[in-house]
Amino acid sequence: MGRIRLIAFDVDGTLTPGTLVLGPQGEAYKLFYAKDGLAISLAHRLGYVTGLITGRFSETVRRRQEELRMDFASMGISDKVAAMDAVRRQHGLAWEEIAYMGDDLNDLALMEKAGFSGCPADGAEENRAAADFVSRWPGGAGAAREFIEAILKKDGRWDEAVQSFREGAAAVRQ
Repeated sequence: MGRIRLIAFDVDGTLTPGTLVLGPQGEAYKLFYAKDGLAISLAHRLGYVTGLITGRFSETVRRRQEELRMDFASMGISDKVAAMDAVRRQHGLAWEEIAYMGDDLNDLALMEKAGFSGCPADGAEENRAAADFVSRWPGGAGAAREFIEAILKKDGRWDEAVQSFREGAAAVRQ
């Protein structure tokens, strides 16, 4: 793995447990894990580009993206490789500088294109087989946190991340 500069995630099944609770107006409620959120905020604070690529449109996801100050949220996406290619070009990045975590078959093509790919423990068998990194944790329960921590450690930045909390750096959103 080369130096990663962008970290992105699928949402349903990766940043959430994948359970969809539909409200009376058709809105989908989602559960997010605070430790995943802290790690995403930390990566963003360390200068990584962070974002989401998901097949669904969701006001809840847009709010989570804003709350964590993620750089992008591409929603309603059927071709995740094309969506990431647009983000990649916008930021002047090579594919090798992109890390992506996804849990199901619609994530496979992007996982195979990214420089470093991850999958939650409960991801599809094909995704686990294709991933460079398989979390010990299921989607929505620490998989994203573990993925980011692995990237920061491989980039030699984990101690810097931990030290930023010891020095009383501004609070990071969860």
